[in-house]
Amino acid sequence: MVLDSAGIGEMPDAADWGDAGADTLGHILERREVRLPNLRRLGLGNITPLAGMAADPAPAGSFGKCTLKSDGKDTTTGHWEMAGIILKQGFPKFPDGFPARIIDKFVEKANVPGVLGNIPASGTEIIKDLGEDHMATGKPIVYTSADSVFQIAAHEEVIPIDRLYEICEIARGILHGDDEVARVIARPFLGTNSANFKRTENRHDYAVPPPANNLLPVLAKSGLDVVCVGKIASIYDNIGVTQELVGKNNDQAVDSTIEALKAESRGLVFSNLVDFDMLYGHRRDPEGYARALEEFDARLPEIMDAMNESDLLILTADHGNDPTKEGSDHTREYVPLLVFGKNARAGVDLGTRQSLSDIGQTIAENFGLEIADGVSFLSEISPA
Repeated sequence: MVLDSAGIGEMPDAADWGDAGADTLGHILERREVRLPNLRRLGLGNITPLAGMAADPAPAGSFGKCTLKSDGKDTTTGHWEMAGIILKQGFPKFPDGFPARIIDKFVEKANVPGVLGNIPASGTEIIKDLGEDHMATGKPIVYTSADSVFQIAAHEEVIPIDRLYEICEIARGILHGDDEVARVIARPFLGTNSANFKRTENRHDYAVPPPANNLLPVLAKSGLDVVCVGKIASIYDNIGVTQELVGKNNDQAVDSTIEALKAESRGLVFSNLVDFDMLYGHRRDPEGYARALEEFDARLPEIMDAMNESDLLILTADHGNDPTKEGSDHTREYVPLLVFGKNARAGVDLGTRQSLSDIGQTIAENFGLEIADGVSFLSEISPA
């Protein structure tokens, strides 16, 4: 389970990314008491000192933190790394907006009356600023961020969902070569004016197809189930996915994860909890982030109760998004690693892992397989 954006402190190169001092979980817990008894029980407070959370003397899980080894700090980079894909050169970014060669081709191919925006922006702020112009002109709102994304926002009653998805697919086809951004994202919204515009849950991501030797197709080709919850399937362009379950918000993702655990399957259940990043990190809302952590913590026992004796729960994140920092972008941080199984060894300090790919390699080794990168910790948590 990926707690999207729940970083746990700056990496050594954070300053190179403009993220010196970033600490998503640390800074949230400094703001007020955040009640996370179940995460503490698994060993969250054992990873690093956290305000209001003493280390558990006998944690029920094993604990550590993962380095982001790839060049990047975005959703695709982090998730791909978990599956063994290390990006030595990150996806292209457009900090000044997209050049005319891209926008002109998009307008022509998508048959739209031009675009609004074409700047780096917060998704919530840009619809507040340009949403009414969009409704008056029918022009889609195009924007990017510090990440490698081409985002298209449109009011669902101005550009219907199917049409928005169509023009996103056209953009995905245009953006290749040196312009191949990691994701094209459909960002639909509703409302009547700038005061009440609100993004809907009909977001859809169009990712670059990942290299074929990553964890998901390696598992699927061996006859194992790869059940993806939330935006996971789209991040891997559905390659190696054997079943996709809905998870448009945290509660829905937890429900689907429990459903998958109770089903007859063998392999991987891979879930993303998007609210931490989408609703609270990017909106720089530490209080909302704290509440979402408490709400997830309260549901952890449901997940653990649904696990079989041989199941293993791995909790981690894909990058940071410190809501106490200025801006609205991801932060270059270590991510937590919590591992729990009813028959797994508990209390093991897994240390600072060389990469998120250690998670993928551990999963692969469990099924007698191997992926391109990663140092497995399976032997460290296996019963004696």
